Amino acid sequence: MTNTYDIPNTHADHAANQGEGRLLIFSAPSGSGKSTIVKWLMEQHPELRLAFSVSATTRAPRGTERNGVEYLFLTEQEFRKKIADGEFLEHEEVYPGRFYGTLKEQVETQCQRGENVVFDVDVKGGCNIKQYYGDRALSIFIQPPSVEELRRRLEGRATDAPEVIEQRLAKASYELTFAPRFDHIVVNDDLDTAEAEAYRLVSQFLKR
Repeated sequence: MTNTYDIPNTHADHAANQGEGRLLIFSAPSGSGKSTIVKWLMEQHPELRLAFSVSATTRAPRGTERNGVEYLFLTEQEFRKKIADGEFLEHEEVYPGRFYGTLKEQVETQCQRGENVVFDVDVKGGCNIKQYYGDRALSIFIQPPSVEELRRRLEGRATDAPEVIEQRLAKASYELTFAPRFDHIVVNDDLDTAEAEAYRLVSQFLKR
């Protein structure tokens, strides 16, 4: 699965004064605890007004899903036109004709409602979104104490075959090289400590 980013070199000035909310970018190698930390922030600290961006997709609604709530539902033709017009912050084609993506306009709409929009993305996506939004975004890299500890965690999950774990570790070693490009690195050695540090960084940023 490959993310495709169509982000120009810099849009910091363009984005600086639009909307009220800000952008919070979280990236990490698989198994670092990123999603656990993000979930904790969103559930335990409603005062931060955190909200995931509402993605666009070409798949049909399921069950009680509503347009503009769970997803923005587009036809493949509409989605492809928005790609061509440069309207996506990021997008990916998961299967032929099955697209998912984040519309720049949707992020602005959420920010204008006062929401602080959260991105839980891969390291390249995190770097590109930060580059697009500049000082309006805070980028945090959640880092495992070591690759050895990451191996222990992945093996402890007992959800992946040994060869899959090796692939994840190889990818993690590569992703760790991106850490210095983020605003802050939070080492998740102890979950409670990492959560507290992430909260401190986010709170500080939102008060600026």
